[in-house]
Amino acid sequence: MAAELDFSPPEIPEPTFMENVLRYGLFFGAIFQLICVLAIILPVSKSHKADSDSFEPKNSETVKKPKAAAPQISKKPKKETKKKR
Repeated sequence: MAAELDFSPPEIPEPTFMENVLRYGLFFGAIFQLICVLAIILPVSKSHKADSDSFEPKNSETVKKPKAAAPQISKKPKKETKKKR
């Protein structure tokens, strides 16, 4: 009975080109998603923005005061239709 058991590894075909592309594409997508999630979670230092602001001269023209809220148009423009004769 022991001679009848076959313990050889199963024959697995080599992956095709498209299977390899799909496999590595999924790895790339997962890594990209992890980077995006970490970018949202981890705080980013704003020292670069502060450095770039220090080189620009601050005039009274560049600093704008907030204007009063403009009236918002809540109505949608009417659809133009041709008159039937």
